[in-house]
Amino acid sequence: MQLTQEQIEQVRRWVDEGASLSDVQARIRSEFGQHPTFFDVRMLVMDIGAQVKDKVAQVDADDVTKAKLPPKPGADAAPAAPGGVSVTVDTIQSAPGVLVSGSVTFSDGNKARWLFDQMGRFGFEPELPGYQPSAEDFRAFQTQLQAELSQRGY
Repeated sequence: MQLTQEQIEQVRRWVDEGASLSDVQARIRSEFGQHPTFFDVRMLVMDIGAQVKDKVAQVDADDVTKAKLPPKPGADAAPAAPGGVSVTVDTIQSAPGVLVSGSVTFSDGNKARWLFDQMGRFGFEPELPGYQPSAEDFRAFQTQLQAELSQRGY
């Protein structure tokens, strides 16, 4: 995805105004005529140093069954690597169309599933809805994931 400096500044303004990554992706498509993947947009936002604002989840205090607590750091977590991030690669692929998948545990104890499909598209699903790792943790995840996949011949 190639954007001009003016377009990059526009993306930065959208994020500063509270746009989500999905919003930015849709606006790049509609306003710039480009079709980036969600992962492309995430990398762009990280590269330009913009911070997506977290949305506060509304929970009905009268119905505790709706509340989902984040996992305690270290609970059921694989040993973290020196950077505080641990990446695993699944040995058996159970979903059709998935080339490779696995999981990641971030330094704060939050976990996510990741995958690459047969088209090379990246998927990322945190256990805690709306969770976004810190930029430092995400870079460590990318580095470790690349090393793990290279080691396995991907």
